[in-house]
Amino acid sequence: MNPLDIESKVVETLKTIFDPEIPVNIYELGLIYEVIADTSGKVEIKMTLTSPNCPMVDDMLNEINDKVKATEGVSDVKINIVFDPPWNKNMMSDAALLDLGLI
Repeated sequence: MNPLDIESKVVETLKTIFDPEIPVNIYELGLIYEVIADTSGKVEIKMTLTSPNCPMVDDMLNEINDKVKATEGVSDVKINIVFDPPWNKNMMSDAALLDLGLI
């Protein structure tokens, strides 16, 4: 499968996963910095958290791992948590800001 098709499917999957503390999906929230797939279906996700001390990080990472692995074309998933750049509300999509009543 084409890596760009896999990446697109993974993004759609990520849009079904919600931050446990904020009622917005993690993609629109701006937590996903990068999704890279190769021709063998290996996917690497570079992401951050709203807070380095997120108490629900393990649950969220397990959900991401399970759902992305179940995505068509994906053979393996690697999730890299980074804090540079640190997350801030400017990373949220307009849809997320609207959902939260911030615009």
